[in-house]
Amino acid sequence: MPRTATVELNKRAGHGDAEAALALLEQSMARGHGRIGLLRYLQARCVGAPLARRHHDYAERVAGRLSEGAFAALVAQAQRRHGMAA
Repeated sequence: MPRTATVELNKRAGHGDAEAALALLEQSMARGHGRIGLLRYLQARCVGAPLARRHHDYAERVAGRLSEGAFAALVAQAQRRHGMAA
């Protein structure tokens, strides 16, 4: 996916577009992203994207590789970025 398309998806996802958030998550999963993939998973959840079992499994695998402190920092970052409730 061209960078310009990713930038556009990020803008749309930032405005609550569940389809765009899911597309970004799918992109991260395909590329094997870790932290950014988990951030995208949290954003997709926040905007109500239709997540499947494989999305949850992916997030669990990524989170399982993080230390407790790194995971807490990532969740705090997601909360700041996406206005998520604690």
